[in-house]
Amino acid sequence: MPASKEKKPDQVVFDQKTQKYSASLTPYATNLGAPAIIPEDITSWKNTNIHKVNHQFKSQFDDLKAEYDLMMKQFEYNNLIYNAKFSFEPVLGETYFLYRKKSGDVWLSLIAPHECSWDYVGTFRLNSDKMWEQIEQENKNS
Repeated sequence: MPASKEKKPDQVVFDQKTQKYSASLTPYATNLGAPAIIPEDITSWKNTNIHKVNHQFKSQFDDLKAEYDLMMKQFEYNNLIYNAKFSFEPVLGETYFLYRKKSGDVWLSLIAPHECSWDYVGTFRLNSDKMWEQIEQENKNS
């Protein structure tokens, strides 16, 4: 076996690729008398950051859940209105009122809640995407 291929003792820092001794280039001590390398205890750092990351994931999940809940509410209202009875073609951007009969059937009307005594469900507007948006009524008896 050639001298360059021989295994050097552990305390000798020899780079096999460059075939040079590289102890002076290492960022740590290499001789037997050097202080031991003791890794830092990073448990508290990990725990702190795990807590922060978990909080961030929970926050993102809560945001997504709120967005999902809003989308499902919009879906339910759109489903309800598109299955409601009405005999006119709704105009984009106009306000309409949804009412419920005692039988449970719903119908869409141009008549505002303060102009009638029907079982009022909600006030809606048809947007440019043909989706119904619920709009808040300031005071249904005004």
